[in-house]
Amino acid sequence: MITLKPLVPENLPSFYQWIKDEEAIVYSLSIFQAMKTDQQIKEWYLSSINDKRNSNRGIFVDGVFVGYAGISGISSTNKSGEYFIFIGDKNYWGKGIGSEVTKMIVKIAFTELDLNRLMLTVSVPNVAGVKAYQRAGFVLEGRLRQAALRKGEFHDKLVMSILKSEWSL
Repeated sequence: MITLKPLVPENLPSFYQWIKDEEAIVYSLSIFQAMKTDQQIKEWYLSSINDKRNSNRGIFVDGVFVGYAGISGISSTNKSGEYFIFIGDKNYWGKGIGSEVTKMIVKIAFTELDLNRLMLTVSVPNVAGVKAYQRAGFVLEGRLRQAALRKGEFHDKLVMSILKSEWSL
């Protein structure tokens, strides 16, 4: 069973392990590529859980903390935000968790946060991510050419979004 809970300082030890795993972070936040020390990870984590423009939720599967997801850059003026997800525990990859969590966060965006638009960017090589977002109702808006540098190579990122008027339970 998948549950979403607020992130708390006690979740931090998992991030130390996940962010130091190059395979786990390859398509994730660019800042993850730069963080190398426990102190850098701790500072980022604590600032992100205290940032009121973000809605962060820990992802738990049968009580096991496996990642986090949420909405960053929430604009009450524009009623919009940017979706993100990071499943750091590789034992839980490929099990449909990303698809389910995406649907859960979209529901939170449109019901609890009263947003009108939720967008995201996804790296083109992240095929599983693209499919999960499409299953949740996100549509392609555009392409950011050579927007990410990973493993010494540039790749494009897709811009996708979903509007409240397009969403259904």
